[in-house]
Amino acid sequence: MFQSFEVTARPEQGPPRLALLRQAMSGAGLDGYLVPRADAHQGEYVAPRDERLAWLTGFTGSAGFCAVLPDVAGVFIDGRYRTQVKAQVADVFSPVPWPETTLGDWLKDQLPDGGVVGFDPWLHTPGQIEELERKLKDTGIEMKACDNLVDAIWQDQPEAPLAKVKLHPLVFAGESHGEKRARLGSELAADGQKAALITLPDSLCWLLNIRGADIPRNPIAQGFAVLEASGHVHLFMDSRKLTEVRDHLGADVTLHAPNELTGFLGKIDGPVRIEKSTVPCRLATLLGDRGVWGSDPCALPKARKNEAEIEGSAEAHLRDGAAVVELLTWLDAQAPGSLCETEVVSKLEGFRRKDNALQDISFETIAGTGPNGAIMHYRVTEETDSQLEDGQLLVLDSGGQYLDGTTDITRTIAIGSPPDEAKEAFTRVLQGMIGMSRLRWPKGLAGRDIEMIGRLPLWMAGQDFNHGLGHGVGAYLSVHEGPQRLSRMSTVPLEPGMILSNEPGYYREGAFGIRIENLIVVEEAPALPGGDAEREMLSWRTLTFAPIDRRLIVTSMLSRHERAWLNAYHAEVAEKIMPRVSSDAQVWLKTATAPI
Repeated sequence: MFQSFEVTARPEQGPPRLALLRQAMSGAGLDGYLVPRADAHQGEYVAPRDERLAWLTGFTGSAGFCAVLPDVAGVFIDGRYRTQVKAQVADVFSPVPWPETTLGDWLKDQLPDGGVVGFDPWLHTPGQIEELERKLKDTGIEMKACDNLVDAIWQDQPEAPLAKVKLHPLVFAGESHGEKRARLGSELAADGQKAALITLPDSLCWLLNIRGADIPRNPIAQGFAVLEASGHVHLFMDSRKLTEVRDHLGADVTLHAPNELTGFLGKIDGPVRIEKSTVPCRLATLLGDRGVWGSDPCALPKARKNEAEIEGSAEAHLRDGAAVVELLTWLDAQAPGSLCETEVVSKLEGFRRKDNALQDISFETIAGTGPNGAIMHYRVTEETDSQLEDGQLLVLDSGGQYLDGTTDITRTIAIGSPPDEAKEAFTRVLQGMIGMSRLRWPKGLAGRDIEMIGRLPLWMAGQDFNHGLGHGVGAYLSVHEGPQRLSRMSTVPLEPGMILSNEPGYYREGAFGIRIENLIVVEEAPALPGGDAEREMLSWRTLTFAPIDRRLIVTSMLSRHERAWLNAYHAEVAEKIMPRVSSDAQVWLKTATAPI
């Protein structure tokens, strides 16, 4: 199996490791030290070698950091992890609600007499440190770049990954890497820039039409790249990874050892474009005045999927939907109380693995029943594995990495007869998902301008959820991809070709969780009779096809338009998925997609 259920971090490991870190801080003359989850590439996903936050604290969430002082250690977590962190860290760590409490304000409270706080300049960006120093002005608290203290005390730290890099075929990429390099290079030249530093592994993999396996669940290869205005690329990556793609890369991609990056940047003429939110402080400082702030040149082109990428993703979703339907058919045949969460995860992966195009799951499958479903990023282990009991909800959030696309789907499933309040909350979540799916909006709006559509039914009942409505998704790349998001913080205008998730939810700690998720792609909306001819509008096309549990829907709460959307969606699910599943699943699917 791709997924394992072993316990990867234990709360009791934290206190002795924290004590060692404090000894190292004292030896370095520091009053504090920051431990982020980030690596030098500043992406969301990190290799086992870079899981310093989890190693120190036990917290395994995908975002957060720890600020260690002599007498307190704050673990900063956002709303997605408020429940999870309680079970994962020992009481020597203090969970801090973030971003409601900023690191600067917390440090001012904890160090009223000032002090020196160390940080690894490879693991923090200029934007982060500048904002922190602005907050700490005139407080007597100094930020000091230093060596990584966690690496110094981590005795069995894993080695850097060396997975082989593979070619991503043109049939799936839709554009050669030569065309991409030339196009983006000309944009740099038009901006008067000689080069751009690319730090995000998914950006360089997209640019060069390669894929890797350095990060679990994400087909990316770690490295850095410098794209010149000529279209030439300097790739800084261990040559042992590249044996299968040397011919593919060609003469216009020069290979360098990773340790040659700083020397190369020290000599390169400017101006060199760097992105403040992803470049490590170490490299920004090295470039100095030769570095100019700008966006990652790959970010928006990567987000705007071309026709081949969209159609590949659509086909992957149909095969993935068939696997999900087989799982739901099997699950419905089991009696409440007869299964546990790990059995569901294993069975679903088994159905997915029948597809030869599957390379991995796209993240650790979330299968949370009852109270576990209220932990938004719950990962079942041998110790937390729970029975699916009558009256519970099961949140099943999963996906696959296929050669032609990345999938991410969540369905909430009734186990036996759940209570009415859970059904009512489920129906509100469904209404939010339908509202976003049906939406048309003027071109130029960003995620923050429309994401409240998915929350409105919950808001009207005095309810909400503590995660974004949706994230970008790659084309056989990272399952979380920027810069586009359906979030109140996202200012990036939505454009045709962008794939995002649509996943409202509701979570009641200690009781149940609910989430419904489809992937959707932005398209130009067809004109409507009576509409403004000159006004460009956008809309969504749904990529995900699997039934939504009708047993959890309070039909009387749905409007005529909501019911029509659901019935049309289920009819399309039946049409597209029926030919792809077993005879038993066809019988189940006919009932599951019947009109309401």
